Amino acid sequence: MIDKLANIHPGAKLADDVKIEAFATIYEDVEIGAGSWIGPNAVIMNGARIGKNVKVFPGAVISGDPQDMKFEGEITTVEIGDNTTIREYVTINKGTKAHDRTVVGKDCLIMSYVHIAHDCVVKDRVILGSYAGLAGEVEVDNWAIVSPGSLIHQFVRIGAHVMIQGGSRVPKDVPPFSMAGREPISFTGINSIGLRRRGFSNETIYAIQEVYRIIYQRGLNISDALEFVIANLPASRERDEITLFIKGSKRGIIRGYFDGKEV
Repeated sequence: MIDKLANIHPGAKLADDVKIEAFATIYEDVEIGAGSWIGPNAVIMNGARIGKNVKVFPGAVISGDPQDMKFEGEITTVEIGDNTTIREYVTINKGTKAHDRTVVGKDCLIMSYVHIAHDCVVKDRVILGSYAGLAGEVEVDNWAIVSPGSLIHQFVRIGAHVMIQGGSRVPKDVPPFSMAGREPISFTGINSIGLRRRGFSNETIYAIQEVYRIIYQRGLNISDALEFVIANLPASRERDEITLFIKGSKRGIIRGYFDGKEV
């Protein structure tokens, strides 16, 4: 399963059925799980921990050193979950002493030319579109979609089930279940199509919409809006996920969009 023209360090730990194509390079401190495929000219560097049934397409570089002036050569990792696909020329940098690892979860699709910087956490079933860039210590929660060409600022958090418009610049946190777009980036509604595809009921979707109507359309500041939501709307997993996300935001959340004005 290993092409004779592949360059593989004898110390690398590869499952028996891993397939390595010609001119791929595998460094010593690398682990690759069963059923995975490493394409031609891919480079898997020290610290890579790759799960089962992962596909790494030609030209990708996994676990390169962080592009961070504070990096001092500490031993850190990149962890990639099972069934994830890494397309052509993706770069994923390993962690720094800030968090020790960069993580890409299970069942993700990382399209061509994406960059994932040091200490990012990309959770399960995330899609990152071509040419998207994640700066250091970004967090992307389950089922989020970051469309092609988007740029995510350092330390930003993207909530679960979020949909971000292509070409967006994202300097603030994007709360769960929402869609974000326009320039400057704004809340543009909830990701109702995505939620229905994932089995959310109409009642749950309407309840999420009501939370965001209060946050973005009542003219309240964020603290007062959250207090109103908690006091007046029925408790639910989704309500609490939204309110806890916003309360925990260090950068603040994206602006609202209503009649072209921030509210």
